[in-house]
Amino acid sequence: MNEEHLRQGFKYLNRFMLFIWRLGLGGWLNGWPSVGGRIMVITHTGRKSGLRRQTPVNYALVDGEIYCTAGFGRLSDWYRNIQVNPQVEVWLPDGWWVGTAVDVSDDARRLFLLRQVIIASGFAGRLAGLDPYHMPDAEFAAATNTYCLLQIRREAACTGPGGPGELAWVWPLLVMIGLPLLIWQRRKR
Repeated sequence: MNEEHLRQGFKYLNRFMLFIWRLGLGGWLNGWPSVGGRIMVITHTGRKSGLRRQTPVNYALVDGEIYCTAGFGRLSDWYRNIQVNPQVEVWLPDGWWVGTAVDVSDDARRLFLLRQVIIASGFAGRLAGLDPYHMPDAEFAAATNTYCLLQIRREAACTGPGGPGELAWVWPLLVMIGLPLLIWQRRKR
């Protein structure tokens, strides 16, 4: 699969994942990390439009710090947006935070941290042809040389509207409508 097809596939998958987060099921997405990966949503500001954008990305927690990677490197729109305005919000399974994104691609621990993110990415790492468990350092470094490594430095917890679960009201409504219909259907038989 070429890189452009992979990018297009992830765009559609990202829309689905964002919808799941908005329904309040972000924890569900992270329920089987060895397969689906650890997924968070980054809210960032468009560098040209100034509009808020949201992008689901894989992440790893290392010593309590959040790390993620722009797998398509400097071509990733969200990465370019963050370079212009590093103030972000992140939706994690355990909370919603405001913070600052810092490119740490030149960090001395880059290879170790990047391996942790790829391990935490589940199928996405394998889909990109990476085996973080068995690839020698030199091979892993060569395969990820265009990847940008970011640290999200959490500054404050967020609350209020516009965060993860903003559409969680849909579930009770569906139950309130669907359950009586289901009971009615069964009684009708």
